[in-house]
Amino acid sequence: MSWLDFPRVPEPEVMDDAGEVEAYSSAAAQEYLGKIDDTFVEHAVRLAGGVAAQKSPVKFTLRLLDIGTGPGQIILKLAPRLSFWQLLGVDRSPNMIRKAIAAAAREASRSQPTTAWPFVQFLVADGARLPFADASFDLVLSNSVLHHLAHPAAFLAEITRIVKPTGAVLVRDLRRPSRIAYNLHVRRHGRHYSGLMYKLYCDSVRSAYTEHELSAMLKTAKFPRVRVFTLGRTHLGFERPAG
Repeated sequence: MSWLDFPRVPEPEVMDDAGEVEAYSSAAAQEYLGKIDDTFVEHAVRLAGGVAAQKSPVKFTLRLLDIGTGPGQIILKLAPRLSFWQLLGVDRSPNMIRKAIAAAAREASRSQPTTAWPFVQFLVADGARLPFADASFDLVLSNSVLHHLAHPAAFLAEITRIVKPTGAVLVRDLRRPSRIAYNLHVRRHGRHYSGLMYKLYCDSVRSAYTEHELSAMLKTAKFPRVRVFTLGRTHLGFERPAG
């Protein structure tokens, strides 16, 4: 490690403090974070390719899992696009899952009678020990979870276990800058946040991985058919298209 490298400081693996949950849930409704989530949703649909466009003769035979779903905003954005799918979200935080269930109930009640609404379910579960069978999902997602994991090997192993051999995968997270760039980075890209949410953002950037670290993890995990990508200066992740 050179002097330019900024040492990683892991965050707690579970965000369940009532104040943190409320700060994150409120921020998720803001225009700025909503636009970031929109890019993730478009990326997910694009990776699913022809599978995402399928309307199976039997509803809910196509399955999506969102690991670390938080208040459920990604699944609820995907719901109108994947109306014939079964959409499941898991999180280790009971408070986050309560928020997600309430939000899903509100969205379902607002949907038009002529609009198909997918099967949506939220469960408390650990992303490193998932209660699902092998090769049971067509699309596995995880947004802004990786930086919470001190030891992500089990998390990566679970994704490889539960996704179908032809299934799509999208894992995206924040990107840790160099020691010199950190202060400017968080001031510039965290300017839309304030109070507790700004502190959470700064802590998240400090605990994020670098592109080199992520590539090394995937190589060690022998994750099949994946490609590391970056999104501007703020995000990185890995992807695998369907089929």
